[in-house]
Amino acid sequence: MAEETIEALVEGGQASAGPPLGPALGPLGINVGEVVAEINKKTSSYEGMTVPVKVIVDEESGEFEIEVGSPPTAALIRNELGIEKGAGGPEDTPVGDLSISQSIKIAKSKEGKILAKNKKKAVKEIVGTCVSMGVYVEGKDPKETMRDIEEGKYDDQLKG
Repeated sequence: MAEETIEALVEGGQASAGPPLGPALGPLGINVGEVVAEINKKTSSYEGMTVPVKVIVDEESGEFEIEVGSPPTAALIRNELGIEKGAGGPEDTPVGDLSISQSIKIAKSKEGKILAKNKKKAVKEIVGTCVSMGVYVEGKDPKETMRDIEEGKYDDQLKG
C-alpha cells in the first residue's frame, strides 16, 4: 500500500482547493473538493485560527484520511478571550483575564496533544502560556494562579 501524506496549515473551516492543498493533492488522483469539504467540516470549530492538518492518501484505492491537529495554545487563549493578540510582554498591561474554567476548557481541547500527565498539570501549562502573553488568570498574575493550583485551591473544578 503506497501512502502519501500531505501536511498543511489551514484556517479553520476555510480550506480551499487552491494552494497549499490543491497543488499537493491534485497529482494523487483524488477528489480535491471532497477532501477540502471534509477538512472544513472537521476544522469548523477552529474558525479564525490556523490549524495543522494531515491528509493521508492511499494512492492505490484513492481513499483518504484527515487528521486535524490542535491550534497553538496561545491561539486558543486569544480565541477564548476574543482578543487579537497578547500583550507585548508579561510586564505590559494585561490584555485579558482568563477564568480557571476557561483554562480547563482549553486544556481539555489540547488533551493528547500536550505532554502534561494529568489535568492539573495541563491547566498549569495553559496558565503558563498566559504569563508570556500578558493575560491574567482569575484576575491576577498567572504565576499567582499557578501557586493556587498547586496548593489545591481549584481541585474541585479540576475534578469535573
